[in-house]
Amino acid sequence: MNSANLEQYLNEGIDALVKNAVRKTLKNPKETAFLVQYGLNVKKAEALRHRAAERGEHIPSFLIASITSQCNLNCAGCYDRIKDASSVKGEMTREEWGRIFTEAQELGISAILLAGGEPLKRADILEEASRYTSILFPVFTNGIMLDSAHVQFFEKNRHLIPIISIEGDEILTDARRGNGVYTRTMQAMKSLKEFDLLFGASITVTNDNLSDVTREETLADLEEKGCKVVVFVEYVPVETPGLALDDSGRTLLEERLASLREKREMILVSFPGDEKESGGCLAAGRGFFHINAGGDAEPCPFSPYSDTSLKTTSLREALQSPLFTRLREGGALLGEHTGGCVLFDQAEYVRSLANEG
Repeated sequence: MNSANLEQYLNEGIDALVKNAVRKTLKNPKETAFLVQYGLNVKKAEALRHRAAERGEHIPSFLIASITSQCNLNCAGCYDRIKDASSVKGEMTREEWGRIFTEAQELGISAILLAGGEPLKRADILEEASRYTSILFPVFTNGIMLDSAHVQFFEKNRHLIPIISIEGDEILTDARRGNGVYTRTMQAMKSLKEFDLLFGASITVTNDNLSDVTREETLADLEEKGCKVVVFVEYVPVETPGLALDDSGRTLLEERLASLREKREMILVSFPGDEKESGGCLAAGRGFFHINAGGDAEPCPFSPYSDTSLKTTSLREALQSPLFTRLREGGALLGEHTGGCVLFDQAEYVRSLANEG
């Protein structure tokens, strides 16, 4: 798939997501008004990216930003903990993230996924993100810190959308995240529902929980709790390779999601989803890239190697970094993988490219 088709694939996906969300929030005038405005912003951003493409410059539709390595939980198999997030030297300031958000807005980037660690630990950056109303900021949180003040903040700034991480039911969630975590996340969802806010859930999908988390009853329960978006994230085999979905598992996941989309009034997204449909992995700037808490530009969260710092480099320059260029042009993004991520299987190769300078 060439870059033009890839751009179309991403744009149509975002456009469909917005239209679907509008249809499912018509009973909430505030939410509907926000989504209609965001739909207009998406079109403006698309026009900016199109003009860049005419100049031979590809701008992705979204970014992933891990704004902190700090976290209030110690989940089993947490990738951020295993890769030693403490090695990130000096988390970026509010002003530095503000510059990145400004550049993203000017380039036509439509969405920036805020992750961590636990992003609610950086209230200053969330406040900064609230200033950029043309960008959608899904905030991936464990929900434990989400109190009434946070709910009011999200109600005021509807372009920041909380996505609460769970593992399925109470047994599955507490087994990985700690006793009592599921109950507290459900309380967070209850508070968000009381304000009739658009919010979602993120579920890490493994061979152990695939059947459970894709049951219609599971989705019906989340929908009853007010959840309107569910992001299914394939497990990357950092500790237990046997938990990662193989080709048959990924096929089953997509088949079940296709069936659920016809039955449930929810937005269901899988990541990385069907990479073949999008012409391969979208990392390294093909569709997105990752910025870690220290400002390093990385191909994706599961390929934590960098030759460029956003502390001293613009977003436009980072997209053309030697590492990203080599990955896009060398065919590494088009390969097969054993679960979750193409580049995770090529860690030594990506590291060697980053070290070439």
